[in-house]
This record gives sequence, C-alpha cells and structure tokens, in this order.
Amino acid sequence: MAAESGESMEFTLVLPVLPLDGEVVLPGMVVPLDLSDAEIRAAVEAAQAAARAESGKPKVLLVPRIDGTYARTGVLGTVEQVGRLADGDPGALVKGRHRVRIGAGTTGPGAALWVEGARVEETVPEPLPGQVTDLVKEYKALATTWLRKRGAWQVVDRVQAIDDVSALADNSGYSPFLTTDQKTELLETTDPVARLRLAAQQLRDHLAEQDVAETIAKDVQEGVDKQQREFLLRRQLEAVRKELRELNGDGPDAAEESDDYRARVEAADLPERVREAALKEVEKLERSSDQSPEGSWIRTWLDTVLEMPWNERTEDAYDIQGAKEILDAEHAGLEDVKARITEYLAVRKRRGERGLGVIGGRRGGAVLALVGPPGVGKTSLGESVAHAMGRKFVRVALGGVRDEAEIRGHRRTYVGALPGRIVRAVREAGSMNPVVLLDEIDKVGSDFRGDPAAALLEVLDPAQNHTFRDHYLEVELDLSDVVFLATANVLEAIPEALADRMEIVRLDGYTEDEKVVIARDHLLPRQLERAGLTGDEVTLEEGALRKLAGEYTREAGVRTLERTVARLLRKVAAQHELGERELPFTVGEDDLRALVGRPHHVPESAQDPAERRTAVPGVATGLAVTGAGGDVLYVEASLADPETGAAGLTLTGQLGDVMKESAQIALSFLRSHGAELELPVADLKDRGVHIHFPAGAVPKDGPSAGVTMTTALASLLSGRLVRTDVAMTGEVSLTGRVLPIGGVKQKLLAAHRAGVTTVIIPKRNEADLDDVPAEVLEKLDVHAVTDVRQVLELALAAAATAAEVPVAA
Repeated sequence: MAAESGESMEFTLVLPVLPLDGEVVLPGMVVPLDLSDAEIRAAVEAAQAAARAESGKPKVLLVPRIDGTYARTGVLGTVEQVGRLADGDPGALVKGRHRVRIGAGTTGPGAALWVEGARVEETVPEPLPGQVTDLVKEYKALATTWLRKRGAWQVVDRVQAIDDVSALADNSGYSPFLTTDQKTELLETTDPVARLRLAAQQLRDHLAEQDVAETIAKDVQEGVDKQQREFLLRRQLEAVRKELRELNGDGPDAAEESDDYRARVEAADLPERVREAALKEVEKLERSSDQSPEGSWIRTWLDTVLEMPWNERTEDAYDIQGAKEILDAEHAGLEDVKARITEYLAVRKRRGERGLGVIGGRRGGAVLALVGPPGVGKTSLGESVAHAMGRKFVRVALGGVRDEAEIRGHRRTYVGALPGRIVRAVREAGSMNPVVLLDEIDKVGSDFRGDPAAALLEVLDPAQNHTFRDHYLEVELDLSDVVFLATANVLEAIPEALADRMEIVRLDGYTEDEKVVIARDHLLPRQLERAGLTGDEVTLEEGALRKLAGEYTREAGVRTLERTVARLLRKVAAQHELGERELPFTVGEDDLRALVGRPHHVPESAQDPAERRTAVPGVATGLAVTGAGGDVLYVEASLADPETGAAGLTLTGQLGDVMKESAQIALSFLRSHGAELELPVADLKDRGVHIHFPAGAVPKDGPSAGVTMTTALASLLSGRLVRTDVAMTGEVSLTGRVLPIGGVKQKLLAAHRAGVTTVIIPKRNEADLDDVPAEVLEKLDVHAVTDVRQVLELALAAAATAAEVPVAA
C-alpha cells in the first residue's frame, strides 16, 4: 500500500491488538476497559508481559472492530492502571497516545493477536496560517456553545487551553453524539487540519439539529400553554356570562353563538336573496335552545352557505390564439372539440366587448359531451380546457352513482345531510365559473333511490340552470356561467332527454400517425421520468413507435400504448442495472421483440395466405363499433350435410335480436335472388345454414352486419373467396338495398388499423367521410354502394382465381 502524506511506512512497532466493538478511541482520550472480556484481557496481559521485559508501561493497539471488520488505522495506547471498575468488575485504564498504521500480523507472547505497525507522523505548519487559526477559533466556539448547553462549564476551560491542532481535533472523540462511523472517519484522517475541519463540521451539524429540535419543542410547549390558557379563560368567560344572564333575568339557554353567525352573515358578500334566507336561519338559531337538534342543522347549513363563493369569479383568458396553442400543445388530434372550445371563447369575448355578458339573468356557459372510446383523452381534455380558459377545474366522478341526492343534495332534516356533488364542486373550486367535468356520465345508474340522470336535467339545461335549487341549500344557485364537460364511452347509454341538453362532440379515436405523435411528445417523456431515465439515455425511433402502435396495440385510444412503452422502458432500466445493457440506447424496430415480446395484432394481409381467415369460402370481413371504438368483425357461414343436419338457420356468437333479423333478411334475399346472382340456392332449401360470429363471449347487435352476412353466404354458395383486403358495413333490405348505418369514422379507423385497404359503405353514408382524417382516406379505397349486388361484385374474387387467396394491394 502506498505511503500517505505526512507518515512513514517503516513498520517498527509490534503490538498486541485490543479490539473495540462499536467503539473508537482517539489519541489523547483516557477510557476504562472491562477486563471481563476475554479478548481485552488477553491483550492487556500480553502487553504487561512485554512491558516487564522492556521495563515500561504496557502498550496495546486499540483498533475499532465494526461488524467483524477491523479498521485500517489504530491508536497506540498505554495501560495506565489496572484495578476494579465502579461496578466491581476488573478493569484497566488506557490512554490513547498516537495513530498507528496497521501492517501484517506477527507472533508474540500470550493469547492476543499481535501485528506490526508504523506510527503515523502528523505535521502541522509553524506558524499556523490564518485560515487554520480561524478554524481553531471556530471549533473552540462551537465546542464552547455545545458544552454550555450541556452545563459542562468545567470542561470549557480545558478545551480553550488546547492549542495543538491535532489534539484539539482528537478531543472531539469524547462527543457522545458522534456515531461509530464518524469517529472512525476522524481516526483515519491523518492530516490534522483536515481532521479539525471534519470535527468542526460534525459539531456544526449537531448544533443545527439541536436548534431545530429545541425550536420544535418550544413551539409545542407554547401551543400547549396557549391551549391551557385559552381553556381557562373560556371557562371563566362562560362563568361570568352565566352570572350576568342570571342577574338580567335571561334564561341559561340564551347563547352568544347566534351573535357571531349574525355578524358573519352581515359581513359576508352574499346575494340579497341568500342573505335574507341566512338571516332567517340566524333568527331561528337565536330562538332555539342548546339542546335542540335544530340548532346543529342550522349551524351546519350556515357554514355551508358562508363557504360558497357567491360572488367570486375568475377572469377568463380571452387570448384566443393562446388558448388554441395550449390545446394543440397538450393534445394531438381532437380537432372537433378544440375547435368547439375556440369558438366558445371567441363568442364569449365578443359578448363581453358588447356588454352582453348577462342576458335574461343567464350567462354564456357551455355544456359539451365528449363521447368516445376509452383512452382517447376525454378526462385530460377537461383539464386542458380549464387551463386554456384560465378557470378553476373540478372533476366529479359519476360512475356508479345511483342516488339522486348525490346530485341534488339531501334534505336538511336528515342526519348527516350534505349538499349535492354539483354544489360541492362549486364550493371546492372557489368560484362561480369553474370548468366542471362530469366524468363517466353514461355509467350513472338508477334504483329505488331515484334516477341521478333525471336530476342532471336541470343542471345541464342552459335555459334552467341559472336558477338551480339544491335540496340542501334551498336557495337559487346560478350555474349558467359554469362550463360543464361530460364524458361518456357509449352515447346510447345516456338518456335521450339528457343527451338532448348537451352538445355532442365525438372523439372517435386516433390514427396511427396521431398515435406516433402522442407517444413521442407526451407518453414517452412521462414514462421516461417514471422509469428514472432521461431522453439522452433511451431513445425510441419513430419506426419502433409506429410498430408499437400498429402491431403491439390495436385500440382507439393510447392507454395500452402507454402501458407498452412503460413496460419497454422498465425492461431497459432493469437490463442496465443488471449490467446487461449499456446506456445510451436507441430502441429500433428489431429490438422490440426482445424487450416486449412478439406482436399481437399482425394485419391479416401480412399473414401467410393459407392462414388467413378468408382463405376459405364463406368468411367475410365486417366492421363494427364497440364501447372501445371501432373493430373488425369476421362472419363465418357453413352449410350442413343434408343427411345429418336439419334445414333452417342457426346463429351463434351471442347475437342480439336486430342482428338475428339481419341474418334472416340476408338468407331470404339470397333465396329469392339466387338465380339472378347465379348461386345454387337449391342447397339453401334442404341444408341447414349456420352463421357464426367469432368472439362468442362478446354480445353483438345492430343492423350494420347485413351486407357482411350476405357476402359470406354468397361466397359459401358460389365457392368464390372474399378478398382479404376488403371490409364492409351496411344494413341490407329484403330487396337488396344497402341502407345507411352509424359510426362510419370509427369503422374506417378500425379498418385502417387492421391493414384493410378497401372498404365498402352505404351510398347514403358518403357525407360521413368528411369526418374521417385525410391521411386515413388516402390509404383506403372507399366504395359507396346502393345495392348488395355491387357489394358482391367488389368483395368476391373472380371465379377463375377463387382457389387462390388474393394479396392486398
């Protein structure tokens, strides 16, 4: 080992080791040791035997032993006296002399461990530099402060008398607040100036902790004293008031609390009608006795009224361009709802400039319903709207609410009565014009306690909500300036009367390009922070993000995509901690399989031709809308053997009544027009027809699968395959007309996600293509048809190539 500055590495000392478990002795310290410990007694006896031969004081090497490990530096100690300790046990008084660097083990007399050692020579510059002198003064001042707090006045003079830098630093070894590790650090610091600086820092930190503890204890004591003093004064005040009431002839029930409420009501900034109602309640409180339960109800009601922000309003941010930039920065896509908010702000600004802020007692609030599948950003969009408008934001969760009183409040006569969630949201916001998000409004239920959706009719009606009455408050509350945003997954689950009061804005999901932008700008930075990584350490290529969005997740929103990104980053972080991967690391498409496994949603067109679902006749690809957005839906048809199966139609796959009727219509159309379509319809009379919709555990209903079932049956009868790259939607009539359906945008987005390139829709749904993003329409060949014959012509492969599977363009 290399020699350190200021010490000689010539091993000239041979000493018995006296181990100190959990203790450290510094030079200059005098400590008593218990000789009942076998190792300590062996070291002292070995030192005494060696001292008799040398005619000097017994010498031992005091070495700290922490968790079974010896320190690298010890202290040469001399045994000053051997006798009895205060408790009567045998002991020895040992004084530390100087530091010794421990060398190799050696042999010696007795049962002790002997080692070689070299004295550590410590040099201090003479005379002391100015900064060292200042350090000595600072340490003495700190030590004096600490000793005076402990009342150790007799030790102060001894510390002040120490002038040697090394001895002054080692004197801190007596400090009881130092841990074993701190004392060991002092022992192994051979430079006296550095050791004194370390000792001063340790003492400074301890004094700072003491000051904080003393401040806390003082505050606690003052609080207790104040409470005791206040309690005594209040008891005395009650006694004085009681005597005065008895002298004046007033009953003992006359309370002064009503005077306090009257003053608070008169000082509060309340609307006139609310002030009158509150003063009436104060009069009731004044007449009620202390034992009356009505007094408790009145006090709770008055507290609620006084906490409401009756005349508090936040100023709207009428920077239309700035609001648009905020919405664009926080949410990619969603152009419809962002345009609606921008329009609302623009109209509010113009009404305010022309003095039309209040017309007929109503203000210009807004009621929007954001309807779309999970994970498209409906809830977070509410916060962005409040941010863009400069308003307070409150979220009210309605999922599972079944009690009408949750909306309108309870009557005050009930025990534990509370105002409704709408009033509580306004009170929580602290202003009369917040943005209130009614989350999951389609999940509201109803039972014997009433229908919460019916209670929301007045709340969400712009023509009525300026005079909303809560059952608890029983005073008019103006909600016309509140911006209500409701979120729902399924529009059909919202009662028709309630949906009529809201402006419906559909969020039909994101395109693949929008998902990549969202993942790059929003999801990836958030998940990097949660994984303890930075953008410089892990980078995801755009191709990798696109593959994650297209093949690893198939959803309308981005919630699963975010979970997949989080899983990928956790994997990278774990590999780095295990030493399996170096950072920085760029994740490419080829790295995804090793990090998050195989893709789950490979497009049908990318699979082997023999493995595709449409590789056999009788299978067609349809499009459907679910609560989670659009999705592809496969329809399978088969004919039973006339000898084994009964004639008729069999439907499987948890189908609703409307879908069952669509299957009957498809079968009837083919039976009546089979000759025209050159189909062997004779088979349909004698053989059973079975139509199956895979994913049988999922309920399905609706008329839009009519053309899909007709195509599947026509493919089965003709032996012609349905093209792999074609998906279709539309209701079919008995005459073969293709009738319009809903959810065109969601269905086209689902077709795009599934790798379909050709889509067939009803002619009367052409107008809905304006809502579909342009980048999606560019990649889809959309055919608008009016007759099912056109569908069969487009969807069925030519007879000459029916045995081959067509490859998507």
